Amino acid sequence: MTLQFQISAQSTETPARCGSFETAHGGVKTPVFMPVGTLGTVKALTPEDLLQAGAQIILGNTYHLYLRPGCDVIAPFGGLHRFMHWPGPILTDSGGFQIFSLAKLLKMSEDGATFQSHIDGSRHLLTPEKSIEIQITLDSDIIMCLDQCIAYPAVREDALAALELTTRWAQRCHATWKTKARPEAALFGIIQGGMFPDLRQQSAEALVDMDFPGYALGGLSVGEPTELMLEIADTALPRLPSDRPRYIMGVGTPENLVELVARGADMFDCVLPTRNARNGQFFTSRGTFNISNARFRQDQDPVDPDCACYTCHNYSRAYLRHLYTARELLAYRLNSIHNIHYYTQLMAQMRQAIAEDRFNAFRRTFYAMRASDAG
Repeated sequence: MTLQFQISAQSTETPARCGSFETAHGGVKTPVFMPVGTLGTVKALTPEDLLQAGAQIILGNTYHLYLRPGCDVIAPFGGLHRFMHWPGPILTDSGGFQIFSLAKLLKMSEDGATFQSHIDGSRHLLTPEKSIEIQITLDSDIIMCLDQCIAYPAVREDALAALELTTRWAQRCHATWKTKARPEAALFGIIQGGMFPDLRQQSAEALVDMDFPGYALGGLSVGEPTELMLEIADTALPRLPSDRPRYIMGVGTPENLVELVARGADMFDCVLPTRNARNGQFFTSRGTFNISNARFRQDQDPVDPDCACYTCHNYSRAYLRHLYTARELLAYRLNSIHNIHYYTQLMAQMRQAIAEDRFNAFRRTFYAMRASDAG
């Protein structure tokens, strides 16, 4: 039986909602943030760190894992879960965005995407069928359709062509999933259409007709203004079935998450919490700050007085600044633990606010707190 999404609470003030679904590797409560484990690891963190920080589900990537270490290495382990020692659910991206952003000499055709590896220059053809087969080998709990991503800004003609190709590929992905995937694995269709609301509507309607277990908005967070991203979400999200999870790919900042949950989105992933941690930036209930700032040199306070994470419970800003400025490897782990915990707790706070039907009050408090001095 494929993924069954259950809505447990609905805001009366906004489209925000709480839900849950079960996978072969555990349950997930939504709204949820998924830490990005592109290469079978969330950088600098162990699976135990992730669990302690509150992560429910993580993301892996088809493009990267296909190229390195390769399916021949992962398959004998029965999939990515045992290979990387992660017991919980895994969603895998199809590789479409990475082909668009990383691969060399990319050529798109009806067959699929022909590209050169960014690692060694070897040539590959990733078809919709192959993308699904790789994700089946990875034993993904949620599989993503292969889609064609386009740059921002894009002309309407290019956005329409990518939308139509993505739709045809989605049909092929759906057929491969139905015949080859284990019954518990869910397939999500990806809505494209650039920054053109009517094309997003067209894409959503075509994919809904295919009856996917879940739906995603792709092609966002590619450099467009936040207002435009929210406009696209306002267009597309209401056109998706209310009884299916809605996933916004590659987004985003804490403010993005709050605004998109307010519009009825359920799932998110982004590299920001871990990437910014490795660059010394902390997300806190009062905003963001960079630990390299000289004012933290003798600061005995935790990163965030309101945070109960391992890092805040045990270490001072002065020590974390020392680690970071000395480029000690421990800095990357401790900083990442805090930022992932902040993101998971932000989602938990939104789930509670929705369940208690006070989402708008939460939203006001969230912005008021972030207007204060984070440091």
